[in-house]
Amino acid sequence: MRTMRVFHGLPPVAGRRACALTVGNFDGVHRGHRALLHRVVEVARQRNLVAAAMTFEPHPREYFAPEQAPARIANLRDKIEGLRSAGIEWVLVQHFNRDFASLSPEQFIQRILVEGCRARWLAVGDDFRFGAARAGDVAMLRSAGEGGGFTIEQIAPVLVGGERVSSSRIRAALSEGDLALAGDLLGHPYAISGRVLHGSKLGRQIGFPTLNLRVAHRRPALHGIYAVRVQGIGSATLPGVASVGLRPTIDDSGRWLLEVHLFDFSDEVYGRLIRVQFVQKLRDEARFDSIQELTAAIRRDADQARAVLDGATA
Repeated sequence: MRTMRVFHGLPPVAGRRACALTVGNFDGVHRGHRALLHRVVEVARQRNLVAAAMTFEPHPREYFAPEQAPARIANLRDKIEGLRSAGIEWVLVQHFNRDFASLSPEQFIQRILVEGCRARWLAVGDDFRFGAARAGDVAMLRSAGEGGGFTIEQIAPVLVGGERVSSSRIRAALSEGDLALAGDLLGHPYAISGRVLHGSKLGRQIGFPTLNLRVAHRRPALHGIYAVRVQGIGSATLPGVASVGLRPTIDDSGRWLLEVHLFDFSDEVYGRLIRVQFVQKLRDEARFDSIQELTAAIRRDADQARAVLDGATA
């Protein structure tokens, strides 16, 4: 597989190659996204083009209405990794700001697709819209492509259980704790990656040291206490229990945090990039009246997570 390149914005003019392109948020890079991405890679190889994908940061709905924006399934790192694993060679991370949001459909086609990306072939979903006020549609793209030197292919949605695979459906499954359905829609178990940060060290003081990962976006797609497996520390996958939440018993900052307690592990691995795979939800996050009550709850969670994980591997 060729080395993937990530551009924050459009690729540089010097040496820019023509590409087969798709454009979207790709939150979660789920099975529907992958069908589209695999088609991009296939056509790029057939036509000697670069397989490229443009995505947005922040999510457009986070820009227009932050309080009503959907929860994020994946952070930017995990999204880029999903695009890489699908075979994409160039990822264009477009900063979604006022200037970009104000581009008319005609300006988007000419400045972004034709001049900026040198798109020769474009894959879109059946509901693709673009430009200010989402005024552009597939019919406009087809018409513009005749003069802009690119062709359009619409990719049919992927169905699971008779329903369309979508990021909103995955968010609903994660919110409800249905990790089996979320994994089926994603095409793999749900996981979050991140670097281990220094924390308050409270977990170590009460006998349950944790690896702390920052939740980069305003609101994650899942919350609560989970049995997990962790990759990235040695060659083995390590079992543990994790909390995704606001830590209401000990913190009133409103910051989300992913905390993982690994069983029978106390090494310091600050700065290590790890991947936390969620296996089963145990309960919702709760506020306790004392550290003693919190410690007892963590002990119960750890025992339950051990039983879940032992059963999953039996």
